[in-house]
Amino acid sequence: MAAAAIAPPDESAEVTAGVNPWFIAAAVMLATFMEVLDTAIASVALPYIAGSLSATTDEATWVLTSYLVANAIVLPASNWCSLRFGRKRFLMTCVAIFTAASFACGAAPTLAFLLIARVIQGAGGGALQPLSQAILLESFPPAKRGAAMAVFAFGVVVAPVLGPTLGGWLTDTYSWRYAFYINIPIGLLALFMINRFIKDPPYIKNARVPAFDNIGFGALVVWTGLLQVILDKGQEDDWFGATWIRWAVCILISSFALFVWHSWRKHEPMVDLKLLKNRNFGVGCTLIFLFGIAIYSTIVVLPLFYQELLGYTAFTAGLVVAPRGIGAICGMPVIGYLSNKVDPRYLLSFGFAIFGMTTLYFGNVTLGISPTTLLLPILITGFGLSFIFVPISIAAYGTLRNEQIGNASGLFNLMRNVGGSIGISIAQTLLNRRSSLHQNEIINSVPLSGQQFQNSLNNARHALTNSFGPGNTLPPAQGLLYQQLGRQAALWAFIDVFRWLSILSFVCLSVAWLFKKVKPGKPPAGAH
Repeated sequence: MAAAAIAPPDESAEVTAGVNPWFIAAAVMLATFMEVLDTAIASVALPYIAGSLSATTDEATWVLTSYLVANAIVLPASNWCSLRFGRKRFLMTCVAIFTAASFACGAAPTLAFLLIARVIQGAGGGALQPLSQAILLESFPPAKRGAAMAVFAFGVVVAPVLGPTLGGWLTDTYSWRYAFYINIPIGLLALFMINRFIKDPPYIKNARVPAFDNIGFGALVVWTGLLQVILDKGQEDDWFGATWIRWAVCILISSFALFVWHSWRKHEPMVDLKLLKNRNFGVGCTLIFLFGIAIYSTIVVLPLFYQELLGYTAFTAGLVVAPRGIGAICGMPVIGYLSNKVDPRYLLSFGFAIFGMTTLYFGNVTLGISPTTLLLPILITGFGLSFIFVPISIAAYGTLRNEQIGNASGLFNLMRNVGGSIGISIAQTLLNRRSSLHQNEIINSVPLSGQQFQNSLNNARHALTNSFGPGNTLPPAQGLLYQQLGRQAALWAFIDVFRWLSILSFVCLSVAWLFKKVKPGKPPAGAH
């Protein structure tokens, strides 16, 4: 059995300043929910944005890319900014920027205007998750952080699931512009609650702010920005088949190496990588990275299966996968109760086992399933997910001091976002590549001169006789069979991705046992 790690002392009273911490939890959860929801909603509205602004679908994808690049750049720098400007002031500024940029996105007359507004929105939203998580963790004593993180997880886990459904409904019923306008009332409410309930703790008010790390931030901007662009455009441009991607990867590797070397050696860097020497935090970052790959891939792949192979609309596909959010909501009170009573490693094992088994079940899908066939597995998946995010956070942050949590939160959330971006890119690439592979395998196993293919062709020609006439049925019959071939090949590609995600889940289960057990509420040796 691994040695137990002791949690730092309770300093939550200095952060709350007499305010009920649950009001603080509600305030920061609203900000996080708004930011995460927007990412998922915008992805559904892309075809409508392209049509409305006279742009191609490829051009419209920059609506997502520009946001994610700005988001990834600001995210790790959030701790320095909160020390420099005051955390409450910086958080309110970010919410205000995000809300104002959301209005600009909704009112955008051209694609160029929309892209500029999305960059500003991404910059405003980048700091919301790490700041909210840091405030939440500091506002509750270690013994109650599990229940608090269950509230935070509502925004992080439920919002991406709710996004496609809500975005599809708003886009179909009103306009894609309302996918951005919906942020305005949420943002105004979040601003009011943050101003009313959140105070800066003494260590931030009295902080000695280090000089701005120009080299570290510059390297961070280059490698995070290039990584996001490469991941978003790689499959479209045939990855290393494109000269610009080869050059971009070289620059990315160089800037990432400079960032790691500089951040590790500098006394007060923009991102303190030495936190990774803390075993629990290092394992937590690794696990949240792998979890980001698994969860974001599943969130993208399952609706794609319903839309591309079964012909569902975006809204209908969103409705079919919506039970995952219901399952997560049902799991939040349970995990909030158990998190302080059960070893996080056992909770993580349960969550990853559930996620792995349900994803493996998804690997048995066929083209004949009904909308309700996967209802129960999707619901159970959501329930299992609630047993992952909260225990990871408890175990990862459980041995850090309050003044370390701000920096750690930026790094932790960056790992999850990078994992999510890589997961989505890998899933989309695998779907394309594996589909082509399976198509070739099917063609090789069913020769055109074989009896099986000829029987299918004759049956198709017979069925199309009334529509095309006896002498004109060969081309449409061949087209029909090729369409069926493509659907079967794509189906097997989806099955491959689901099964590999299942394997990844069980790998995560093993990694979870590298955590040291955290005993919440007990001060470390020598603490006063």
